[in-house]
Amino acid sequence: MRTWHLPVVSAAFMLAVGCTTAAMSSSPSITVPMALVSIGGAGASIGDINARNGTSGVELALHLHGLPPGDHGFHLHGTASCAAAANAQGQMTAAGGAGGHFDPANTGHHEGPNGAGHLGDLPVLHVGADGSASQTLVAPRLHSIDELRGHALVIHAGGDNYSDAPAPLGGGGARIACGVIN
Repeated sequence: MRTWHLPVVSAAFMLAVGCTTAAMSSSPSITVPMALVSIGGAGASIGDINARNGTSGVELALHLHGLPPGDHGFHLHGTASCAAAANAQGQMTAAGGAGGHFDPANTGHHEGPNGAGHLGDLPVLHVGADGSASQTLVAPRLHSIDELRGHALVIHAGGDNYSDAPAPLGGGGARIACGVIN
């Protein structure tokens, strides 16, 4: 029969507690590679977005470059594809394979990240004069990175007024960058 000495048992217990605490304090994350898109498909890499669970919603840490300066509509789209596809009028659209904004409740409304519309409405992405974006945005209505899986992040050419008026979907217009979330 083996006799354990208190210091050995205590050390083993402390190691187990330390490993458990470390595992509980580390937050899972998803890295989403982002690329410019055109009707020809995905183009040059523009960096990545790291998604992680936060206390106020899903946090999206942007590490992007090579974008046009200014404000851009930024949304979670319904399908995990950045391929070009035909729109309702039959015209090829960059990243059209991503589908529409993620809207599992079928609200049919674009109301921004705090509104009761599309769940995929994210905060406006601000790109600096040098073409980079390195801020962290919070999606307050998304509570887990697991909600992102099987979808695509899309950056639009124009800004976003969080409304369907005067232009649909916040007026963001063409899709200029996309990343698939696995």
